[in-house]
Amino acid sequence: MYQIDNIDAQIVNLLNEDGRMSCAEIARRIGAVSQRMVGYRIDRMIAEGLISITSVINPKLLGYTIVADVWLEVESDSILEVAQKMTEYECITYVACSIGETDVSVQVVGKTTEEIYRFVTEVIGKTPGVRKTTTSIVPLVLKDTHQWQIPGNLSISSETKET
Repeated sequence: MYQIDNIDAQIVNLLNEDGRMSCAEIARRIGAVSQRMVGYRIDRMIAEGLISITSVINPKLLGYTIVADVWLEVESDSILEVAQKMTEYECITYVACSIGETDVSVQVVGKTTEEIYRFVTEVIGKTPGVRKTTTSIVPLVLKDTHQWQIPGNLSISSETKET
């Protein structure tokens, strides 16, 4: 498990606000740390795989205003194959294997509800191994993965305890 302290958490949370924020600005906002230390810590967190600095696309600004969550019930010997197949479609923004009533969950973006309907029924629903789909249109997202911040209880000291 990656060991994180309060300074690392503050750096990550500031980068979540603006991934282009300079090390100097981060050091100024945190206080009591140097620009060099911030740069070193960012480089270390990237190298360790804790964070990555990337752009986040807003599909709505490109006309993809309809978002749907689709849950797939899949034959047990086809779960990974179906999930991998779903990663190939450009209109799918998220793919995960799940445990529970469904086996795979995906998020689909489209320009119209008709486009989403056609894709779910004619592509996903006809994928070998898929037994059933359940679709929900998502009219509003209040928080997304790229907005997640490090919980305060993970950064209370420089040591991370294993439970």
